[in-house]
Amino acid sequence: MSEKKRKKLFGKKVKAVSVGLDKFAESMKEQEVETVAVEWRPGAAVPHLAKTESGVDIDEANAEAVRRICAGRPMLVGMGIARDTLPGMGERMILHAGPPITWERMCGPTRGGVMAACVYEGWTKTPEEGAALAASGEITFEPCHHHNAVGPMAGIVSPSMPVFAIKNEEFGNTAYCTQNEGLGRVLRYGAYGDDVNERLKWMETDLYSALAKALEVSGPLDLRSLIAQALHMGDECHNRNKAGTSLFVRAIAPALVEAVDDPALVAKVLRFIDGNDHFFLNLSMPAMKAMLMPAEGIEGSSVVTVMARNGTDFGIRVSGLGDQWFVAPAGQPEGLWLPGFTAEDANPDIGDSTITETGGIGGFALAGAPAIVQFVGGTPRDAVNATLEMYEITAGEHTAFTIPPLNFRGTPVGIDVRKVIETGILPRLNTGIAHKEPGIGMVGAGLLQAPMACFEKAFETFATIAAQ
Repeated sequence: MSEKKRKKLFGKKVKAVSVGLDKFAESMKEQEVETVAVEWRPGAAVPHLAKTESGVDIDEANAEAVRRICAGRPMLVGMGIARDTLPGMGERMILHAGPPITWERMCGPTRGGVMAACVYEGWTKTPEEGAALAASGEITFEPCHHHNAVGPMAGIVSPSMPVFAIKNEEFGNTAYCTQNEGLGRVLRYGAYGDDVNERLKWMETDLYSALAKALEVSGPLDLRSLIAQALHMGDECHNRNKAGTSLFVRAIAPALVEAVDDPALVAKVLRFIDGNDHFFLNLSMPAMKAMLMPAEGIEGSSVVTVMARNGTDFGIRVSGLGDQWFVAPAGQPEGLWLPGFTAEDANPDIGDSTITETGGIGGFALAGAPAIVQFVGGTPRDAVNATLEMYEITAGEHTAFTIPPLNFRGTPVGIDVRKVIETGILPRLNTGIAHKEPGIGMVGAGLLQAPMACFEKAFETFATIAAQ
């Protein structure tokens, strides 16, 4: 039908919404009809679980989980060296992102990060020797999440690395994360080499010492407040941290000047942070971890408390199911590529940074960060639709984090395994993309959804336990 006939029939220009099959949207676009494509598939035919066999009301348990998440107040209280700071950190231990994995199953970026860490620690002289050491069984590998920590991309934490300590003042628990190296050829994307090692050593000595001294002068920094402000300034605090990093610089700079005697070092530290828009990511992530930890272990709760990927597997943990991981193959992001790279170069989804979506920001707050589409792909309308869809699978709305374009509605928070299965809607994620081979680094950034199999396994276990 021509545009002239459509206007005659409807009296104005038609804007169509296509729900489901892509072919319908493609057909309308071919006819030059403005079309909004909505991803959807029928939900599973499963009974709605309202109470456990012992009588626990699941909705009430989930409401308590959301209350605890929203009530959390993550404060940046200081810094330390991993071996002395992380609970249970061993001297010959390397932590990684995602669920547990062995060296034999590690993807290229995780292997590259481990190889770089071996050189950084002085355990080996070359990355190749690091690979041999890792394969020998002399290094213990464990998830960051098993040590109250999170790490972006490969998530590598080795004993000598400095970490931020974020205390949840409301509940008393503490979460940890390393400092952010920047983008490109960096350890967390699996890169290694003299440039990578030199940067890490400078971060261990100069950057760490300067920031630690500054925090002693400034006192604890309220990260919940900084995140709330950043969300109002166009960040979603996962793949867009320009505002968050700027707010952090504003908060720490006076103390940095006061605490550090060397003006040249102060200038270098501020330039490093200013030149790395993602610096705040390594604060927003442990802030979310600190807020989510009190929601773990609530009897009868079907709220997801962890989503994490190691580049091979995607895993989730559920409040009422304790420390058990539910794992499926990691997905393949679709996105925008750095010059010289294509989808053929990309490793599957990787990193603990989905703790942001788990806590109600990141991909769940895309509606307030329209500029993010320039980095990960899509359109501003897609960003709004992504957030609106996430309300369908969450147990509540955040009381601390709000979205101006949605009339300051609270972000969707508390992913409910039941709702994922009932609706067929999966959590929306945005992510960086690493090269599939070790030693290269970042190749792009993009979008994807969590795999359904994780939620199916978790729901099956939850339903079984609920029936006992």
